[in-house]
Amino acid sequence: MNKSVMGITISISLFIAATLNLIDGFGIFKFPTEILFILRWIVLAMFTYYGIKKKSLTTWIFISMFIGAELGHDFPEFAINLKIFSQIFLRLIKTILAPLLFSTLVVGIASHPNLKQLGRMGIKTLLYFEVVTTIALFIGLAAINISQAGVGIQLPKSESTEKIEVAKPSSTSELILHVFPENIAKSVADGQILQIVVFSIIFGIALAMLNEEKKRPIIQLAESLSEVMFKFTNIIMIFAPIGVGGAIAFTVGHMGLGVLLNLFKLLATLYVALFIFILLVLLPIALIAKVPLKKFIKAIAEPVSIAFATTTSDAALPKAMENLEEFGIPRKVIAFVLPTGYTFNLDGTTLYLSLASIFVAQAANITMSFQQQLIMVFTLMLTSKGVAGVPRASLVILLGTATSFGLPVEPIFIILGIDELMDMARTSVNVIGNCLATVVIAKWEGEYPNKELLEEEKLILE
Repeated sequence: MNKSVMGITISISLFIAATLNLIDGFGIFKFPTEILFILRWIVLAMFTYYGIKKKSLTTWIFISMFIGAELGHDFPEFAINLKIFSQIFLRLIKTILAPLLFSTLVVGIASHPNLKQLGRMGIKTLLYFEVVTTIALFIGLAAINISQAGVGIQLPKSESTEKIEVAKPSSTSELILHVFPENIAKSVADGQILQIVVFSIIFGIALAMLNEEKKRPIIQLAESLSEVMFKFTNIIMIFAPIGVGGAIAFTVGHMGLGVLLNLFKLLATLYVALFIFILLVLLPIALIAKVPLKKFIKAIAEPVSIAFATTTSDAALPKAMENLEEFGIPRKVIAFVLPTGYTFNLDGTTLYLSLASIFVAQAANITMSFQQQLIMVFTLMLTSKGVAGVPRASLVILLGTATSFGLPVEPIFIILGIDELMDMARTSVNVIGNCLATVVIAKWEGEYPNKELLEEEKLILE
């Protein structure tokens, strides 16, 4: 049996198994529990065999997600303990970020023949980011006002023992000050991506001002460090399916699949709004920029699936950088645009925050005018800068902003139960939006397709 036929067979088997379980779950017709259990694991065994034959990291990541969900459903007590694998994976990823960003930015800037072009690219990047995130904000507002997901909700008492610290709202001056590092070692330790980027940019510009004799050794060191970190990424990615499977197993194990039925209206509102954003905003941008969609989707499949399972954009960053370079984007563009997007281009997070903030008001039976809604969501958009790498940080931001606007915090605890499911979607859209932005800026600057890469491919073919 060839791989395509095997893939179709497994997909049909998965559909049948899922349909039977849904029929049983909704009480339409009851099947023996043992039969459903055996059927699900047979399909997973087929999936695993397919993964062994295909030998694709993306395939294994998706297989691990299904296996993790099944373990969480069938053996919840055991699955909760698997969280350690996702934590190991995230820790390993975090060790990559600072040296990878520093080395790629320094090489890109110091080797750049035209610093004016770099400044122009920075202006275009920020302009693009602000326009797209503002559109995301309004889509979120429209979605929650149409669905009225919070209206009529009976607020349950929170049974969660998890503590949420109230985030102190930041002033404009504090937000600006937070961009600049006071101690680069502290910025690295705290995982402050934007501060690392600012330091690396200034370092790269200073290096570019030196004569060739003095800057060449440092550039060579940075180039070597960059290559080492990409190889480091490849090694860690071997562990990705285990980390991703552990994350999904933990989520389902401590929340249960039944959580999908609770607060379905809010979940559906977010997922539909994010789908509309992709369909009506990101897709037209890609078509206008003439991005080869099939090739682009293949390039982002792995980083997006990693972001979806781990609920943190940081975990997807190294693989996204590597795949975009293979896609044909010059490393100097990737190193500047992609990390900057993690602070200024949080499309999914912005949409979620605008939607969730109004949900809180609706659940508390508080009527807000359109002007009041705008003020609150714009405040959320500013205070959310830089939270892409922190799982569930959006919930903390939401809690702090709701407090500052006089909204009760009780409705936020109802979101806590499904926040991980919402975080999966918004984090994935963050990664998709930033990858697309990198391609668009590269096209805008005439840097895509990468001329150097095309010349290398031509030489190889000859």
